[in-house]
Amino acid sequence: MSAPSIGEPPIRTAVVGLGWAARSIWLPRLRHNPAFTVTAAVDPDERGRAAVAEAEGMDRLPVLAAVHDLDPAEVDLAVVAVPNHLHCAVAAELLAKGIPVFLEKPVCLTSEEAERLAEAERSGGAMLLAGSAARYRADVRGLYRIAARLGHIRHVELAWVRSRGVPDRGGWFTQRSLAGGGALVDLGWHLFDIAVPLLGTAAFRHAIGTVSSDFIVQRSSRAAWRGDDGDGPALLGADGGATDVEDTARGFLITDDGRSVVLHASWASHEELDTTRVTIDGSAGSATLRCTFGFSPNRLKKSTLTRTVDGTTRPVAVPTEPVGTEYDRQLDMLPAQLRDPAGRGRVIDEVRRTIGAIERVYASARIHREVRESASV
Repeated sequence: MSAPSIGEPPIRTAVVGLGWAARSIWLPRLRHNPAFTVTAAVDPDERGRAAVAEAEGMDRLPVLAAVHDLDPAEVDLAVVAVPNHLHCAVAAELLAKGIPVFLEKPVCLTSEEAERLAEAERSGGAMLLAGSAARYRADVRGLYRIAARLGHIRHVELAWVRSRGVPDRGGWFTQRSLAGGGALVDLGWHLFDIAVPLLGTAAFRHAIGTVSSDFIVQRSSRAAWRGDDGDGPALLGADGGATDVEDTARGFLITDDGRSVVLHASWASHEELDTTRVTIDGSAGSATLRCTFGFSPNRLKKSTLTRTVDGTTRPVAVPTEPVGTEYDRQLDMLPAQLRDPAGRGRVIDEVRRTIGAIERVYASARIHREVRESASV
């Protein structure tokens, strides 16, 4: 856990959006990290504000109803953890006011939103920070170290398959107009994000994808461990819209420099345990990581990392760490990122590639669905 740099005061931080992610991930960690001091919390929903005010104490933490109530002179960073459809609007407003933003994934839902964020970052002179905490896992970092010894990377396979993990069933997570998509947007963003250090700046030029929704309406498939089932509509003031997103997405993508990526993201499946699997094939060997991303208790007991060269597969030791340590490590890195002027625009470049890949997978899946529907008429 990092302390403020010598001569640097703690980063005055506002948490915007007081749902599960803020209450379970960000507020507790920010409170315990000496490099940060939480100076405000923001949520338009009265119930969310009341819950945080009761837990934190109004005398210690101002709880506000809107981001325009934040004073840029009193906020060094805003951690934005609102529902997906509000990410761009809220972050753009803060950036335009000159408040740096750390934005939960998905950073945006369309390429147009990515450009809106880029313009807000330019005009406001503030920095946009983002990225999946999965990059900061000890096992993923171990995989990156092995990847450096695999020669030219030719192919990457990325999979995050939950056994039973549909979030907030019937709430905003499962409504396309509010979430932007299903498992591809939610889990797939993490998977694309961890591929960035492997693929560099290569953009995805071609994609074939399919989506399906075999599990999403089954109550037994929900992520009961999140404790938010059914909370979404109440928090948003909605009456509960139709469930119209995928629980599973599969894609095959090719970068503009000829490397291939297979992606599989599932909120629910026939599997016994939630499993994340990353395989890298290089010109000088391959490596595979099996673990479980996220907070689900329905997880593998430990991570396993292997390297294969010349027909021989050997295990590689990875340290064991408590669930969620990657978020602590990510927070530890934020102060240096915030002070680095060269970092401005870096996140947007990555976001353009990620949202472009997601849009291509959805477009391919939509074409295949339309072909099937027309053939059945």
